Amino acid sequence: MTAPLEVSGSDTTATPEAVLQGGDIVGRSLGQIAWRRLKRDKVALTGAGVVLFLILVAILAPWIVKLLGHPPNEFHYPVVNADTQVPSGKYGGVSRHFLFGAEPVNGRDLFSRVIYGSRISLLIAFLATLLSVVIGAVMGVVAGYFGGWVDTIISRLMDIFLAFPLLLFAIALAGVVPDQAFGLAGNNLRIAVIIFIIGFFNWPYVGRVIRGQTLSLREREFVESARSLGARGPYILAREVLPNLVAPILVYATLLIPTNVLFEAALSFLGVGLRPPQATWGGMISDATHWYQIDPWFMVSPGLAIFVTVLAFNLFGDGLRDALDPRAR
Repeated sequence: MTAPLEVSGSDTTATPEAVLQGGDIVGRSLGQIAWRRLKRDKVALTGAGVVLFLILVAILAPWIVKLLGHPPNEFHYPVVNADTQVPSGKYGGVSRHFLFGAEPVNGRDLFSRVIYGSRISLLIAFLATLLSVVIGAVMGVVAGYFGGWVDTIISRLMDIFLAFPLLLFAIALAGVVPDQAFGLAGNNLRIAVIIFIIGFFNWPYVGRVIRGQTLSLREREFVESARSLGARGPYILAREVLPNLVAPILVYATLLIPTNVLFEAALSFLGVGLRPPQATWGGMISDATHWYQIDPWFMVSPGLAIFVTVLAFNLFGDGLRDALDPRAR
């Protein structure tokens, strides 16, 4: 169906697909169309802005802390009240010296620990999402395109993974990680194990979405045309099917990242994430459970960081989904 055109000097409203400029019809790519729709969604753009800000904060954490805070594992006993063990006085509370206040007992800078915690959460979330998306996209495309016994095997494999008690398995596996293995040691090894657990066992969620999209795409005219010209399966998958799956992959990835942030925080909260004194948002909340009644900001600061991060990614993901697939509105 031909898209309506925007004629200069008239009141006709243009659709993003084509415009009339100087008597010539100028088409727009799918990316340009999606960007034009996304620009209209102020909420999604706000979420995207917060996401970019969080990424920059995580990357520039050492410089930000050096400028505005104290080393995250440095103790500041003088700012802690000896009787209540709660930070107080001129430098202990929320102030220009401690922007988020200080921890009870040891006086560590909460601002610095929240900033460094963002590095861990975003690193694990991004890499685990990347692993899930790569495995899920490959398995979903293969299952949806080839069908038959291949689809049956992969689909049953997805069902097995989806029925797997992931949280219990993660707690059990992360709890028995040795101090050194695979050339890694300490928290570096634990980061790699957590990324593997989250990424490898979450791929069926992506795989099911991609499989459904591939089942629809393989019956489309452009795929049939490629087959009639003698194109083989790998060529069709790489040149015809996968480019049309970029949109759902991007959308699902943006919605999977906040889920992984919450999962990593849950592991750290339960004590099977990274080991102290490494700052993590979940670990900070776990430490704050003993102090929330007399020092609530100890729990509020990492909790607010998790809330803002998850909300920003969800808002951006919803807006991206609407921009790439307007029928989803």
